[in-house]
Amino acid sequence: MADNVWYNNFMEMLHKKHSKKNELTDALMDLLCLEREAVYRRLRGDVIFTANEIAKVAIAWNISLDEVMRLSSKFTFHMQHTNYLTPSEEDMKFMKKRVSVLKDLKHSSNSEYMVVCNNLSRSLSAGFANLYKFNIFKWAYQYGNETENIKYSEITLAEELIKEVETYYRRMKYVTNTSYILDNRIFDYTIHEVKFFHSIFLITDEEKELIKNDLYSLLDYMLEVAKAGSFPETKNKVQIYISMFNVNTNYSYFYNGKIEACRIHTFNMHDNITYNSEMIEKFKVWMQKTKKTSYQISEANEKSRIEFFTQQRQLIDSL
Repeated sequence: MADNVWYNNFMEMLHKKHSKKNELTDALMDLLCLEREAVYRRLRGDVIFTANEIAKVAIAWNISLDEVMRLSSKFTFHMQHTNYLTPSEEDMKFMKKRVSVLKDLKHSSNSEYMVVCNNLSRSLSAGFANLYKFNIFKWAYQYGNETENIKYSEITLAEELIKEVETYYRRMKYVTNTSYILDNRIFDYTIHEVKFFHSIFLITDEEKELIKNDLYSLLDYMLEVAKAGSFPETKNKVQIYISMFNVNTNYSYFYNGKIEACRIHTFNMHDNITYNSEMIEKFKVWMQKTKKTSYQISEANEKSRIEFFTQQRQLIDSL
């Protein structure tokens, strides 16, 4: 029986991905191109999954075979490297898969998204074209493979990518409960970066104004959300906190009613992703602790809300 422990671990992880048997069966039929009865036999244990089938499921559903085999006590993160300037077919496949996970949010009553960030979260910036383009530009400057520094005006996003970004932005509004825990200098950091690139002539005066206007628009939108405590588009609950401590990086927790995952956002636009349940619980504890060292500006605490947004507007004015 000891030899079967790893296989039992694999089966357990399958059922965590889809707790309802009919959903798990349908998903495996689609992924492995098997008939329903063939899937039933595998789930009952009459027939075992082949090595190729296990590998295919592990890749598609982000199941760590190290964890299945219990080869290591360490937690596994998957690094997703995406080229946003010239996305490959594989890059677009990843983007579309990530966005497709959000399509059922409308029908979920217990989905959740928490993000702790010192850079403007993609779930916010993706709705503002010039600001999102600036994030891509910054990534290209820092981590791109260009031999010469690319200018902001030379950033052209693929239409297919733009479509997925817009869909992502809309669908994230359907999360049942969203929490943003923001570094207290989050706008200051962005403004400092824009000023730097403007000073070395990679951003023109006109482009700087476009980004500045997007920052104003984002601030106005966040104020509307903070006052109501919800997204205006869907009325789903939103809590906004300002951390009293500096935040080292962006990290987030996401649950769509079926699948949960945590991300550490690295290299500006890349994700380290884990689906490990123990690691996810640690992330959730860390985020709740971060709330304890933050003050809430959504709904209640009008004085702090006014002070925060007034300060951010003054910072944008300086741009």
